[in-house]
Amino acid sequence: MIDVDADAPARVDGRAARGERTRSAIVDAHLALIDEGDLKPTGERIAERAGVSLRTLWTNFKDMETLFAATGRRVSERQEALFRPIPPELPLTRRIGEFCALRVQMLEVLAPSARASALREPFSPQLRRNREGNIARVRSEIETVFGPELTHAGEGREQLLDALTVASTWSAWSMMRDAMGLDVEAAQATLARILGALLVDAIAAGLR
Repeated sequence: MIDVDADAPARVDGRAARGERTRSAIVDAHLALIDEGDLKPTGERIAERAGVSLRTLWTNFKDMETLFAATGRRVSERQEALFRPIPPELPLTRRIGEFCALRVQMLEVLAPSARASALREPFSPQLRRNREGNIARVRSEIETVFGPELTHAGEGREQLLDALTVASTWSAWSMMRDAMGLDVEAAQATLARILGALLVDAIAAGLR
């Protein structure tokens, strides 16, 4: 008769759950340090903040690139929790207002990690992939929200989409918030003005 250890699956599940909690704590610690202004936290500081050993950190994440990937996913989850669909059939002015309000929330959530990433992006393929993913997401959202206007733009569709994307991503937001010192309200109004000008110009061009 074979003696089957009935508790083995439970032990495996328990180890997996503990491992997931440990990885989550490390990611949380990484983001907490960045949120507090430590834009280049070391492995030692992350491990200390997470309450784990440095060995445990590198057992769960083989290098900073894998930690950047996990942290990027967590930031995306934070942004997705804020997301709400904006029906493309709404009047253009209302869509612009709702889109800008939503983008501002997402960009402010992204801000600390985006500032931290800017310091390491030239040396990190993963951080560049994180940025590319953020750009792709906003581009897709623009295609949905402003689909009628993009269609109306005809041959100028891709150029209009590029312009709307540039205006709606972190680089433009950083220019307004960090370089120009605009507060959130002023920066949001500027974003709305830019998008409105681009979209109205596209509509006018299609009518000529």
